[in-house]
Amino acid sequence: MGMWIGRNRKARVTYGFDEIALVPGEITINPNEVDTSFVIPRPGDQEPLRLKIPIIASAMDGVTNVRFCIEMAKLGGLGVVNLEGVQTRYDDPEEALSQIVKADKGTVTEQIQKLYTQPIKEELISKRVQELRKGGGIVAVSSIPQKAERYAAIAQEAGADVFVVQSTVSTVRHLSTEYKSLDLAAFCKASKIPIIIGNAVTYNVVLELMQNGVCGVLIGVGPGAACTSRGVLGLGVPQVTATVDSAAARDAYFKKTGRYVPIITDGGMSKGGDVCKALACGSDAVMVGSAFARAEESPGRGHHWGMATPHANLPRGTRIHVGVTGTLNQILFGPATVDDGSQNLVGAIMTCMGNVGAASIRQFQETEIIIAPSIKSEGKLFQTVQGVGMGTR
Repeated sequence: MGMWIGRNRKARVTYGFDEIALVPGEITINPNEVDTSFVIPRPGDQEPLRLKIPIIASAMDGVTNVRFCIEMAKLGGLGVVNLEGVQTRYDDPEEALSQIVKADKGTVTEQIQKLYTQPIKEELISKRVQELRKGGGIVAVSSIPQKAERYAAIAQEAGADVFVVQSTVSTVRHLSTEYKSLDLAAFCKASKIPIIIGNAVTYNVVLELMQNGVCGVLIGVGPGAACTSRGVLGLGVPQVTATVDSAAARDAYFKKTGRYVPIITDGGMSKGGDVCKALACGSDAVMVGSAFARAEESPGRGHHWGMATPHANLPRGTRIHVGVTGTLNQILFGPATVDDGSQNLVGAIMTCMGNVGAASIRQFQETEIIIAPSIKSEGKLFQTVQGVGMGTR
């Protein structure tokens, strides 16, 4: 599974979305008759949470807020609010968001760092959860591991349905003498709501996370459009390989225990084809940021910045401009008015499922995959030269 990169050292060959393609099936299905639903298991004997579509909006301040998540829920998906973002630092976050959007390229990181030094107000955690609750739908919020126990308790009491624990890299065995590490098994056992944790990219880590009681695992280190972890830290595994390895861990865990814990490919997907490939590689759902930052409902007004951009000492994100291209409904369900595949993501999933002969996401995960580095360039000279369709970036 590897090749020599020097004396006594081997490295695995890994793959990203642009290097593979999905093979059409021997039968095809009417796209309107496929099942795209996604299930999040809940602790104990509780009925699982069900989503009509396998798409989650990232907990990033340029993507989600209360208004966005309420609309996302109405459309059958799920949005996650970051409990350590501007939504819980400011009673009215619009001014802070405006400053980030208007900052020039040379000073924007420093401006973001400054705005995120404002202390988190625990009363705003409760308030945001209650606002989401009033809007209907499933309520999901997130924090880093160090704050998870405290913020999860507040959120759960206020009515949250899902709690996401998210960091650059998540493991069960985090060692530190400076602060108390999260006891994941005890945390999950005490929680009455599902705990989804991320991020991870390897078989053994995903398996161990599942063994400690989580109800979902986010897959991906550094692929996000506004994330710079791969450049700053050199960390990461391309999303195709990360998803396939993680799916193998999920399946092994399910075979041994009978408990199915979904994996959610997180980041690196801005177009329908990428989302389809993630699901076909074994993911149960996807978490997307930049595609939704383009929605009229998103708070970033066409701008998007990484979760670790505000880090005081080593920022691992940047602000990017993606523009506003349409409504959230358009991005999810069309009709698409752009030619680059960034709108009607659900239509892309359904059409692809129909063409590979998959009636459900579980069947979609069995799609034949080929290594095809020319898949996006073959025959596309005019699109590339003219910067249209598959020639856009």
